[in-house]
Amino acid sequence: MQQISPVILCGGSGTRLWPLSRASYPKQFLVLAGNTSLFQQAIERVNSLVCADISVGETLVVTNEEHRFLALDQLRELKHITATVLLEPVGRNTAPALTLASLQATATGQDPILVVTPADQTVTDGPAFTAALQRSVRAAASGDIVVLGVPPTGPKTGFGYIQRTGSAGSNGEYSVAQFAEKPDLQTAISYLASGDYAWNSGMFVVKASTWLKAIAQFRPDIAKATDSAWAGKSSDAPFVRPDVAFFASIPSESVDHAVMEQCPGSQYAVHMVPLAAGWNDLGAWDAVWQVGQQDANGNVTSGDTLMEDTSNTLIHASSRLVGTVGVNDLIIVETADAVLVADRSQSQCVKKLMNQLTQQNREELTLHRKVHRPWGWYDSIDEDHRFKVKRIQVKAKATLSLQMHHHRAEHWIVVSGTAEVTCGSKVTLLTENQSIYIPLGETHRLANPGVIPLEIIEVQSGSYLGEDDIVRFEDTYGRAKK
Repeated sequence: MQQISPVILCGGSGTRLWPLSRASYPKQFLVLAGNTSLFQQAIERVNSLVCADISVGETLVVTNEEHRFLALDQLRELKHITATVLLEPVGRNTAPALTLASLQATATGQDPILVVTPADQTVTDGPAFTAALQRSVRAAASGDIVVLGVPPTGPKTGFGYIQRTGSAGSNGEYSVAQFAEKPDLQTAISYLASGDYAWNSGMFVVKASTWLKAIAQFRPDIAKATDSAWAGKSSDAPFVRPDVAFFASIPSESVDHAVMEQCPGSQYAVHMVPLAAGWNDLGAWDAVWQVGQQDANGNVTSGDTLMEDTSNTLIHASSRLVGTVGVNDLIIVETADAVLVADRSQSQCVKKLMNQLTQQNREELTLHRKVHRPWGWYDSIDEDHRFKVKRIQVKAKATLSLQMHHHRAEHWIVVSGTAEVTCGSKVTLLTENQSIYIPLGETHRLANPGVIPLEIIEVQSGSYLGEDDIVRFEDTYGRAKK
C-alpha cells in the first residue's frame, strides 16, 4: 500500500482579489466557492484519495508566521484531519517550502509520496480530481515525478504550460517534453493548436526522497541552506519553526525553476497526468464569476443585493445592501471599508490598484476593518480625531496580552459573556451591561473565562490611537514584546 502525505502550500497573498483578499487575510482563507475556505477545500480534496492501495498520512501545511492562527483555526474545524504546520519566517517561494515539507515527512525514517497542492484553487468535479490524483500517486510510486496538467479551454496567457510527448502509460501518464513560461497570446494560440500542451496546475506528486535528491542536485544552495534552517528548528505543537537566520539566507525560487524545468532529459523522469476536473486557480475576480452559481442572467451574487436589468456581473456584498441598475459585465465587491468596481474583462488589472495603495501607504492594502487575532477579532466601527470605537469578540477561554498604552485610555462595556479584567494590581469580573475604565499608561489585560464568546465595545480616547501603541509584557500567543 502506498502512503501519501498531503502538502498544502499556503503562502500566497491573492492581491488580484482585493478588497476581499488582503495581506492579513489572503484568498486561501476566504470562502469564495462552496461553504468552506479554499484552504480547507484543498486539504479535504487531497485527504479523499484513500482507497484500497493508498493510505493518507499526516497533512503538512506550509504557511508563514503571520497566518499561523488563521490556518490553525480553520484546521480545527476539520476535526478528522491531523496536521503539522511548518512556519516560514519569511517568504522564499515554493522550492524551499517543499524542501521543508520533505524534511518533515522523512524525519521519522519514512518516505511517503507527497501530494503537493496550492491552497488557493478550486475544483468542481471532485470524483474526477480524486481519480487523477490516485493515478498520479501510482505513477510516482517508482520514484518518478508526476505533474497535473489541465486541458486548456482557451489561449490563456496567465498560466505556465506543460508539453507532453508520446502515448499514455498504464496510469494515464504522459512523458513531459518541457515546461513553458507564461506565453504571449500568439504563442498560447499555437500551443492550443498543437494539442500537446496543458496548463500547469501547480500540483504535483513526488516521493519525499526523490525531491530531496533532485533539489540537492539542481539547486545545492537551496538544499544546503534549508537543511541548516531545519537543523535549527524549534517545535511548539502543531507548529514547527525553522531557524530564522538560516531560512532568511535561502534563495527564493519556485519549484518549477529550481527543479521541474531541469528534469526532462535528466535522470529524473517527469510525467504528466491530465486533470479534467473543473480546475480554476481563482487568480482574478473574473475567475470567481466563472466558477460561481450563475442565475438566468449570468449574475453571481453573495450577500445582500438587488438587481435590475443586470447581466453577467459578479456582486459580492459583505456589509450592506448593494443595488445595480442597467449594468453588465462588471465586478462589484463591497467590504466595510472599500468598494471595487471593475470591468470584468479587466479584473486582472486590480493589481495596479495594489501599487497605488502601496505608494500611498494605505492600511486597506493589508488590513480589513474587521481584523482577526489569535484570541478572536476586533472591528473598528467608528473613529475621528482623538477617539476610536471598536467592537471586540474574545473566544471562550482566550486571553489578550498583558499590555499598556502610552497615548490612549480605554473604556470597556460588556455586551455579552463574562470579562475578566486585569487593571494594575486589581482583577475584576464584569458581566453584561457592566463597564470599566483603563487609564492611560496602566498595565491591563482582557480575558474570557467563560465557555461562550465574550463581546465588548471599546472606546479609545487620546492623542494617538494607532495599533503600534502597544507595549506587551506577557503574551499567550508568542507575539513579540514591544
